[in-house]
Amino acid sequence: VLTNFHGMSFTTDKLKSLVRKWQSLIEAVVDAKTTDGYVLRCFCIGFTKKGQNQISKTTYAQSAQIRQIREKMVEIMSREVTMSDLKEFVGKLMPESINKDIEKACNGIFPLHDVYIRKVKILKKPKLDLSRLMEVHGDVSNSAGGDGSKVSRKGGFVEPAVQESV
Repeated sequence: VLTNFHGMSFTTDKLKSLVRKWQSLIEAVVDAKTTDGYVLRCFCIGFTKKGQNQISKTTYAQSAQIRQIREKMVEIMSREVTMSDLKEFVGKLMPESINKDIEKACNGIFPLHDVYIRKVKILKKPKLDLSRLMEVHGDVSNSAGGDGSKVSRKGGFVEPAVQESV
């Protein structure tokens, strides 16, 4: 079965489990185009983290720091999307490598934790190219009988005889 990527998002219970009091929530949105012509809108979320040996219970970032962090998030997300095609980008979403890059880059501004790409929307798709679709899905063989030929069945399956009356 050939499938295509239509988008991804966090479930509401996962999102609500991340949000807590006494920390800043930082979100960023970016629209970017992949090398194979898809236009994606990516949403990122991150939270400020207590420093080591911190006594105060709040970990709020100043608005200037939040702007700098948001700028870094947008820069990293747009770089990752524009430098790869859709298949590579979806592959990067699974091991959360983009999230770790954002966390490392923003650590100098303010320490962050729970940084995620929480949602990806496909805004625009290129025209459907069948050869491109087959290339994306790799070694799809014609053993499914796509050319109209009869498919041989494995095992001891025998077609039942046609009944005259029920």
